[in-house]
Amino acid sequence: MNYAGENLESSKILLKSKLYNPCLQNVQQAVEKVLKSILVEKSIKLQRTHDILELKQVLLNHSIEIELSDDECDFLNSIYLPSKYPIGSVLADYDPDEVICRKGIEIAEKTLRTVQALIE
Repeated sequence: MNYAGENLESSKILLKSKLYNPCLQNVQQAVEKVLKSILVEKSIKLQRTHDILELKQVLLNHSIEIELSDDECDFLNSIYLPSKYPIGSVLADYDPDEVICRKGIEIAEKTLRTVQALIE
């Protein structure tokens, strides 16, 4: 959870600096880490994946619901591979901007709040 929080805070700093690609990369990492933290917390076998939708499904299979839509999962998944192996943008079809980064940060904040409530 601490690392996820650091990624989220990093994304906000990067947004202020108009560094949109790394902002989104940190958003994706925050959500991935927070979902994996609940797997660890609930003693569920940790999945070796970066797929947010897959992690959400593993949680659902254990009756743990996360406030994260399939569309939001798809958005976050669209960030991972291009951000690790960039050609131009972390988003496959277009360059990110402030609006899309704010959307990502909102998703990450909501997910962190949801998981914090489940752990407490």
